[in-house]
Amino acid sequence: MMSGRFETWIGGRYVRSRSRNSFISLISAISMLGIAIAVLVLIVVMSVVNGFERELKERLLAMTAHAKVEHIEGRLADYEALRATALENPRVEAAAPYIDGQALLVAGKALSGAELRGIEPALEETVSGIGGVMQVGALDGLVAGKFNIVLGVELADALGVGVGDKVTVTLADGMVTPAGVIPRTRRFTVNGIYRVGMYEFDRRLAFVSLEDAQRLYRMRGYVNGVRLSVNEIYAAPEIVREVQHAHGSILLVNDWTRAHVNFFRSIQITKSILFVILLMVVAVAAFNIVSTLVMVVKDKQADIAILRTVGAKPSSVLGIFVTQGAIVGVVGTLAGVLLGVLVALNLEGIVAFLEATFGIKFLAADVYFISDLPSELQLGDVVRIAAIALALALVSTLYPAWVAARTAPAEALRYD
Repeated sequence: MMSGRFETWIGGRYVRSRSRNSFISLISAISMLGIAIAVLVLIVVMSVVNGFERELKERLLAMTAHAKVEHIEGRLADYEALRATALENPRVEAAAPYIDGQALLVAGKALSGAELRGIEPALEETVSGIGGVMQVGALDGLVAGKFNIVLGVELADALGVGVGDKVTVTLADGMVTPAGVIPRTRRFTVNGIYRVGMYEFDRRLAFVSLEDAQRLYRMRGYVNGVRLSVNEIYAAPEIVREVQHAHGSILLVNDWTRAHVNFFRSIQITKSILFVILLMVVAVAAFNIVSTLVMVVKDKQADIAILRTVGAKPSSVLGIFVTQGAIVGVVGTLAGVLLGVLVALNLEGIVAFLEATFGIKFLAADVYFISDLPSELQLGDVVRIAAIALALALVSTLYPAWVAARTAPAEALRYD
C-alpha cells in the first residue's frame, strides 16, 4: 500500500531530475518563471493603485471636511448651538462654521470664476488641513474687517497676483438702480497662497474670513452650515446622521464619501479591471503547467507502467503528477510573492534610481498632480493573489495527472 509520502517523494524527484528530453526541463522552468513574473506584476500594480488611492484621499481630505451639516435653505442662524450639539458626540473631534458662495475675481485685465469660502481660521484648521499646505502667508491673516483673501496657487497664477496685491471680488447679485443692476464688488488684499496639488482646489477655491463673507453675501448672523472632523473617517456617514438626529432641526447632511464618490468609484473600477486583466496573465502562466505535465507524462510512460506493475494504484500515479505540478506552482508563486513584496516596498526608490540613471521622468509634475509613483502594499491583496495563483496551478495539474493515472501498463511497455 502506497502512502502519501511516496507520491510526494516521486513527484519531487521528477521535478529535480534532469529529463532525457531537455526541452521538458526548459518548459518546466519557463512555467515556474512565468507564474513568478505574473504574481510579481500583479502585486506591484495593485500596490501602485492602492498608493494612488491613498494619495488622492489625503489630498482631498486636506481641503474637505469629513462631513458637513447645513440648513435646508442655506441660512443657518443657530450655528453655535449646532456646533455645540455636534461636539457633544464623542466621535466628533471638531466643528467649524462656513459660508460658500460663487464670485468673479478680477485683477487688472485677468478674471476668473471661483468658489469663495468664508471661514474662522482657528476653527477651520481643526477640520481641514489648509494650514499645512500654505506656501506663502498664513491662514490667521484672515482677520475680520481687513478683507484679506487666500488663493490657490493656480488661481493666483491665472490672475497674475501675489501676496499684497489687490483682487476685486464681484458678485452676480447686485443693487438695482435707475441705470440697471449694478453688481456688488469689494476689493480684497491677497494675504496668502496655498497649494494642495489638485487642480480642482488650487484653481477654483479662495478663502476669506467668515465675517467678511457674511457682509459680502448679506448674511449677517447666518452661515451655510457647519463642517465636522470625526475620529473615524469611514464612519463619517453614520456620525453625521447622529448629529442631525441629535439637533432635531431640518438639516441637510453630506460627507466626504458622497462628495467625492466619483473619484473613489473610478479608482475601484480601475483596480478591478487591472486585477482581472493581470489575473489572465497569471492564468496563462499557470496553464503552462498543463503542457509541461503532458510532456512529462509522455516521457515517463515506462516509469508509470513499472510503478503500476509493482502495486501503485491509479490514485498514487495521480498524486505523483499533481505533486509535481503543485511544486512548480508553489515555487513560482512564492518567488513571485517575495519579489513582488520587495519591489512594492521599495518602488519609490527604484523609480527614483531609474529616473536618475536614464534621465527620464515617469510622471511629469507639470502634467500630473501626483508626480511620484506611490505604493501601498496591503496584506489582503498579497494573500488573495497568492491563493488564486496556487489554485490555478493546482487546477492545471488535474488533466495531465488524470491521463497518467489511466495509463495501461501493458500498452506502455509493449514497445519498450
